[in-house]
Amino acid sequence: MNDTTTLQPITLHGSNISYFTGKMENYLRVRGIPYELHSMQLPSERKALEKAVGLWQMPALQLGDGRWMTDSTKMIQWFEGKYSQNGLLPEDPVQRFVCLLLEDWADEWWWRPAMHYRWHYSEGAQFASRHLADELMGGLPLPSALKRWSVRNRQRGGYTTGDGITREAVAGVEALSLRLFGQLQAIFSERPFLLGDRPSLADIGFSGPFFRHFALDPVPLEVIRQQAPAVLEWVARLWNTRMDRCTGQWLQGIPDDLGPLLDDIGAAYLPYLCANVDAVADETPRFDVAVGGVVYRRARYSRYRVWCLQELRSHYLALPDQAQTTVRVLLERHGCWEPLWRHQHLPLLPRQEDGLPFKGDTKMVGVNETLITQ
Repeated sequence: MNDTTTLQPITLHGSNISYFTGKMENYLRVRGIPYELHSMQLPSERKALEKAVGLWQMPALQLGDGRWMTDSTKMIQWFEGKYSQNGLLPEDPVQRFVCLLLEDWADEWWWRPAMHYRWHYSEGAQFASRHLADELMGGLPLPSALKRWSVRNRQRGGYTTGDGITREAVAGVEALSLRLFGQLQAIFSERPFLLGDRPSLADIGFSGPFFRHFALDPVPLEVIRQQAPAVLEWVARLWNTRMDRCTGQWLQGIPDDLGPLLDDIGAAYLPYLCANVDAVADETPRFDVAVGGVVYRRARYSRYRVWCLQELRSHYLALPDQAQTTVRVLLERHGCWEPLWRHQHLPLLPRQEDGLPFKGDTKMVGVNETLITQ
């Protein structure tokens, strides 16, 4: 039994070219949950949002009963709790863990390359800065050129050049992206979704970097058109799928073609999380890290991603004993096991993120918001 009608009307506050707003839109559409997208206005809505959920970040969601929510993953988990069947997580515990791992990887690792392609190249930067200035800052009494410059400066300084993607890292970051495009091209040439004939939480996670970034911004879009057209088909397929009409089945076990994705998680993402743990523990806001063949210099530390690592561990520990054994063998095969457990102690804040999805404690990455909020 499921009923979200009592939660209506639902308003999603964000941007229609935003990474995590796009992820939430895909989820709400797949679930057939009616919503209205409201373009978050800067800076006028900042104080109200901070009061409501503890943080100013995009997107935020307001339920019909007045409650506010934040954090896409926890919001989706909360909504999924309203559904007793036809869920987005496989029932098989091994598949479920892999699904959660892929979703986390999509959220926390592919954010940086997606932002790179948007803001490094003039075609993307011009498109995105104009769009965001008009959409989110229309009420500010400033010249349009200044608002566009403000957006570009913030995004580059916060998420690309200011978060580890120096000139020396560009070629490596783009090579990793091209490899992902090729890996997903191979998968979606064989089946509709990552884990079978039906969408999973992992597909929703990957809609973040693809729906509103890689498949929208001019430079990566052209690459995908030429080299990974099946990925574009998957983007449209996910947007057009409704779970109440979906009769597809999960695959049996973990397909071999997910192996390269797990290899990259073990080679780059989990070691990055470990380096981030060290930086947070040492109170070093900026740190250098070499993972996956790329050197990221002066990356920003993230307390939130320490919590993400803890969440992955919790997902594993929640597995039945036999599934734990199977997952450990799988993770060891792909180089994921050791970095997952490298640190005996994680420098979490007391009760960090316990209030999600209604109250958050830390942002994914802390960025100076001064210029666009005054």
